[in-house]
Amino acid sequence: MSVGENYKIVMNRIAAAAARAGREPSSVQLVVVTKTVDIDRIREAVAAGAVLLGENRVQEAKEKIERLGPGARWHLIGHLQTNKAKYAVRLFDLIHSVDNLELAKELDKQAAKLNRIQNVLIEVSIAGETAKAGVGIADAAGLVAEASQLAHISIKGLMTMPPYSEKPDDSRPYFKKLRELSESIKKQNIPGVSMQELSMGMSGDFEVAIEEGATLVRVGTFIFGNRTGGAG
Repeated sequence: MSVGENYKIVMNRIAAAAARAGREPSSVQLVVVTKTVDIDRIREAVAAGAVLLGENRVQEAKEKIERLGPGARWHLIGHLQTNKAKYAVRLFDLIHSVDNLELAKELDKQAAKLNRIQNVLIEVSIAGETAKAGVGIADAAGLVAEASQLAHISIKGLMTMPPYSEKPDDSRPYFKKLRELSESIKKQNIPGVSMQELSMGMSGDFEVAIEEGATLVRVGTFIFGNRTGGAG
């Protein structure tokens, strides 16, 4: 099937999962993951209706944004090194992967130079896997509170990646924990923190994520097919 057909299938599956959870399909946004995907195939996804594109690396995103031109909005979903913050604030509408205060401060500093507010999510290591990025559950609320005091970043919610499993339902406990953490932080009424977004779920488990409250799902493989080093 074509990229466009796959995109429409994913959108239909998103709508069905939202309906099962008693939610409006519009409450879930699809981030089409374009890591290692060539520009022509990305254009096919945009032509089919994709408006949010997700990249793992700043440099790869920069090249694609320049070639694709205006129309789509870009999210950074991969790990961000502090020294790349100055580029990230120029390229991305939302950065999903803030997991320490040093990075938050650098994004704030670079966004201030552009006189803009950078929207971010706090990445949480729900399973505590040392090989993955993310602040631990116990430290997440503290990081949100500290980062919320920075004038040029705006915390919109949380992101996580559960341990890999071929069984989608194995991810459910981790998605549920992230939702509960989000609700707990929201109750603290931290000024400037909305907790409106939950970025969780990829090609293998996005429907389970939606059932557990995801507002952003990151899907690439199901739309573009398997590719080397793919994420989503």
